[in-house]
Amino acid sequence: MLMSTNNNLLEVKDLRVSFRTYAGEVQAVRGVSFSLKKGEVLAIVGESGCGKSVTAQTLMRLIPSPPSYIKSGSIIFDGKVDITKLSNRQMEKIRGSEMGMIFQDPMTSLNPTMKIGDQITEGLMKHQGLSKKAAREKAIEILKLVGINSPEGRIHQYPHELSGGMRQRVMIAIALACSPKLLIADEPTTALDVTIQAQIIELMKSISEKTESSIIIITHDLGVVAEMAQRVVVMYAGKIIEQGTVDEIFYEPQHPYTWGLLRSVPRLDTSSDEELVPIPGTPPDLFAPPKGCAFAARCPYAMNHCLEEDPEHTIISETHTAACWLQHPDAPKVERPAGVGGRQHV
Repeated sequence: MLMSTNNNLLEVKDLRVSFRTYAGEVQAVRGVSFSLKKGEVLAIVGESGCGKSVTAQTLMRLIPSPPSYIKSGSIIFDGKVDITKLSNRQMEKIRGSEMGMIFQDPMTSLNPTMKIGDQITEGLMKHQGLSKKAAREKAIEILKLVGINSPEGRIHQYPHELSGGMRQRVMIAIALACSPKLLIADEPTTALDVTIQAQIIELMKSISEKTESSIIIITHDLGVVAEMAQRVVVMYAGKIIEQGTVDEIFYEPQHPYTWGLLRSVPRLDTSSDEELVPIPGTPPDLFAPPKGCAFAARCPYAMNHCLEEDPEHTIISETHTAACWLQHPDAPKVERPAGVGGRQHV
């Protein structure tokens, strides 16, 4: 794993998470390792079903067990706690106080029967021992921080009385209430229109700067990544296949899957009649993952060796690795597709 220092808030090592089903074991996360520095914004990207949300929810132990279970690995939080070893009761003390989560759809995550003020004050009274009055004052402060007007009145409203953008801001307020060290945002802008998306991104950037919280953002939107993150983890079929700084992933990508992701999104220099290039095929079945590189069946550069053996990560720089046989010294030289890499912004 790259950059393992004492400055890390989170260190995930060889994490493997599976689901038991009637049809057999689904290997959702297969040996994931990464670190997160204090105050850093890290993006985890990839197609639907690549394991990014399972990884994020495992960090907070939110996935029901059974059917899920952690097969192996460790999640070291704040240099001292291994999340995988904690009981549910111990996790309840960390969730909401030291770790917060912003979910994709606030309408299904907020309690429709509770006023939003009560949903914020609940965590403050439980984790910080505040009185009802002090918690209410803090809730009003937090609603102001997340850009909600007239918070004194809003705290008496129910979720259905707010717009989608307002509900997402309330979700962020609940996650921030106890000043957590780690904030995990799982597709926080997917259900919002473009204008509100931009506002939520700006809000999260400003929160990161003001509170010095570390943020993990789970997304398939590379525009959000370019706007918010400092480092990027690219996942495919339950594994990390490339990771690096935002500049390294956008301008010097090394894995054909990352090239495919970058080619499938519009750029500012794309002409209006130029078609986007989708990645052909579908991800592999994680009931029976392939023994070689999981991307080989969809990769235009795949060699026989790719089908037989899974590549190790090649270190490209101090901050950049890629798991691809094209990095091997004996592999044929392959040029990145036109329009991928270089100094173009997504």
